[in-house]
Amino acid sequence: MDPINPGSEEYGHDTEGEEARQGRGVPAQTPPRARVVRLVSGELLLTVNPVDGSEIEPCPPGQEPAAPRPRTPEERAEAARAAAPPVPPGPAAPELPLLERQEERERLTGILGRGRCARLVGAPGSGRTALLDAVAADCAGLAPDGVVRLSGHHRTPTELLHELVTAVRHAPDQRPDRAGLLDRLGDIGAVVVVDDLEFGGAALDELLAAAPECAFLLAAGPDTPAPSADAHVEEILLAGLGRAAALELLESAVGRTLTEDEANWAGDLWFESEGLPLRFVQAGALLRQRDRLRVTPAEFDAFGALEEAFGPTDPAAAAAVAAAAFDGIDDPDVELRDIPLPSLGEGAAPAALLASRLSRSAQAALRFAVALGGEVPHQAHLPALVGDTHADAALGELMACGLLSPVGPRYRLAAGVLTQLLAHGYEHGAADRAHTVAQHYAWWAAHPSVTPERAAAESDALLAALAALIPGTGDAAPEHRATAVLLARAAAPAFAAGLHWGAWERALRAGQEAARLTGEVAEEAYFHHELGVLAICAGNLERARAELEASIGMRGVLADKRGTVAGRRALALVSDLSGAHTAAPRAEEPVSPPRGTPALRGPAARPALPRPEPVTAPLPGGPVRTPAKAPVPAFPDFADEGPTLLTSPDTAEGGGRRPGLKGGILNGARRNLVAVGAGALLVAVLGTVVTLGATSGNGENPATDRVTSDSTASENGTDDGLDGEEPPAEGEADPGETGKATRSDSPSPTVSGSASPSSSTDPSTSGSASPSDSPSETTGAPTATTTPPTRPTTTRPPTATSSPKPTTTTPKPPTTTTTPPPTTTPPPTTVPPTTTPPPESGEATTLGASSGTPAGSESPA
Repeated sequence: MDPINPGSEEYGHDTEGEEARQGRGVPAQTPPRARVVRLVSGELLLTVNPVDGSEIEPCPPGQEPAAPRPRTPEERAEAARAAAPPVPPGPAAPELPLLERQEERERLTGILGRGRCARLVGAPGSGRTALLDAVAADCAGLAPDGVVRLSGHHRTPTELLHELVTAVRHAPDQRPDRAGLLDRLGDIGAVVVVDDLEFGGAALDELLAAAPECAFLLAAGPDTPAPSADAHVEEILLAGLGRAAALELLESAVGRTLTEDEANWAGDLWFESEGLPLRFVQAGALLRQRDRLRVTPAEFDAFGALEEAFGPTDPAAAAAVAAAAFDGIDDPDVELRDIPLPSLGEGAAPAALLASRLSRSAQAALRFAVALGGEVPHQAHLPALVGDTHADAALGELMACGLLSPVGPRYRLAAGVLTQLLAHGYEHGAADRAHTVAQHYAWWAAHPSVTPERAAAESDALLAALAALIPGTGDAAPEHRATAVLLARAAAPAFAAGLHWGAWERALRAGQEAARLTGEVAEEAYFHHELGVLAICAGNLERARAELEASIGMRGVLADKRGTVAGRRALALVSDLSGAHTAAPRAEEPVSPPRGTPALRGPAARPALPRPEPVTAPLPGGPVRTPAKAPVPAFPDFADEGPTLLTSPDTAEGGGRRPGLKGGILNGARRNLVAVGAGALLVAVLGTVVTLGATSGNGENPATDRVTSDSTASENGTDDGLDGEEPPAEGEADPGETGKATRSDSPSPTVSGSASPSSSTDPSTSGSASPSDSPSETTGAPTATTTPPTRPTTTRPPTATSSPKPTTTTPKPPTTTTTPPPTTTPPPTTVPPTTTPPPESGEATTLGASSGTPAGSESPA
């Protein structure tokens, strides 16, 4: 076979791999794009970015959202259907009547009709949800905005208020701040039904006061905190059913008349359960299972294969068969078995017995619910979790048996079921099941086809999986926590985009804890950043600053530039918002510009400046501040007597002349003297720099290699310093040097006692000879110079065409030196650390420029 042209597939050489390597035949697999959502929170624009962290900024002009509008009746009905739990597939549960609740129903309807609020208190399983459904149906036309059903399970007052606004007003991608929320709630008039309320006291007062035009019907358990004494809420207790009503409910659940043994058993159960309706719903499921076990179509399904695969048969059909058997109908396909009644203990806690008679899919769904602390995944997720394509029907089985109860838009285990299943070993392998649920939800929540609203509806199950994985123990704990980090990263942006910010915060905190335990610094920095952004939206700026600084520090260590930039932008917004909320400057604080010169301290030289007005306006979140007296300085002689001015005043208040040095500086603060000394030093340094710049030559001039009167011998020249050329005879002048000396307009160099570069141009203040003192004609005779004992300088050799120059200066006593030939200064006499390049010939050089200003010189102040 030719290796270049492989054969066809019939020889076992598939060309798909080669085409894939060449980029042909196989479409490119692009990763899914990150879901970026833009929201408006108050006056801030929030961009939910699941990659680098959310960005927040003031809402730009022109991008303000439209004003919210009331929902239409069609939109309101759709929202109500979305807030209700879905109807589970499978056989429908029997319809149960509402018994012995007519008095409470009429009373609650009357209270809500008068615009007042009521609180229904009952034990779990007492039928609160069924009564709320009936009262909500009676109050459908009372309020202009209708009836709004909310769930208080794991909800705070702020979350309930936001959900109320969302249910009544259409405002997509908007979450108002506190002021905007209260403004929108003031226009809402509805009957608000809240089930499973978990707070009371001041929190309940906040909820009721925020919506003054709404009538609230609250359902809570007996262990829920009571309302405050000032809350105008009427409380109604919901007791259990009577014996007759309990037996009637049991017959409705079974679908037939009870036998004498079953009636006696039901009477004992009523006494044990205190008439809770939930116990009789579950007891009816036990009797239905008993009937199916007693009467089974043996020839049709002798081995129970259909029941194991598809669940039990229709309960109505089984009841009809049982009724026919009890009536004495002789049917050869009906086999009667002797199944005893459940014991009283099994009737009071029937969860384990009911679960043992369900299908395998239903039992697996119960185990997943136990692993999640009672939260039941949506029926659409059960086939993937259980591994059975018909597992979605398990939810209907559990609901018909009374093992589930509706909570908002989903289901959870009914009251007492979790405790009963835990007692029978259903928690075995719970950590692995929670890990499986977390892996599934991490993939599902990050999928582009999943809308944020769907993810928000599953928030309780996702958060339950997070809570179950973080405190894991054993060898699999690191893996479980890493999965918790992935789930939090996937779910948190979806909760934020779905406006379920309570779940967003809980997911961020759980993810931050899991990332800290696993040591994933990058993920922990992301969660800190998101918590800081959430704190900005909530108005908690101090918390936002702490979270953002922690995130920036971690990302700085990891060199995450994009994340660091996002964090610094958010932190800058925190600083801006903090400055906007800061009160005016206090009266005792000095008002000074950022830059300026100290003001003159004399009482006559300082103009009268108006002092700032005392601050009396209340600070945000604090009491009214009163002006405080100026503190007494610890050192009165050196205390600042006035503000710092940008420029010194030209005239005093009373006189027309400028204040003198004594009145303006010596009487001032100690920092004025420091400033004057610093200014004198600065002028000296600037003079030195200017002189060095003036004496620096051009390195490109070819004539700089020759030794002139203003330069030293080159390093690569000959011993005589004249590059091998013969020196001119005594009394003669070099033609080139003579022309340069004639065209030079600069004065001759000064002696080492000159004060500064400026003194060479001012004969009255300089200690050196002026240009008029030097000879005008050139001479070749050597010049004798007497120098006092000063600091060492560089020797400048004279030439035949130059003016009289100082030649040698050493720290020895005064000497007279005559040096006709050019000499080189010994190493100890050279000034370290730098050597100025030789200037062009003809330019004047100032001695002492390279060594700074002498100590005895006077400052040109």
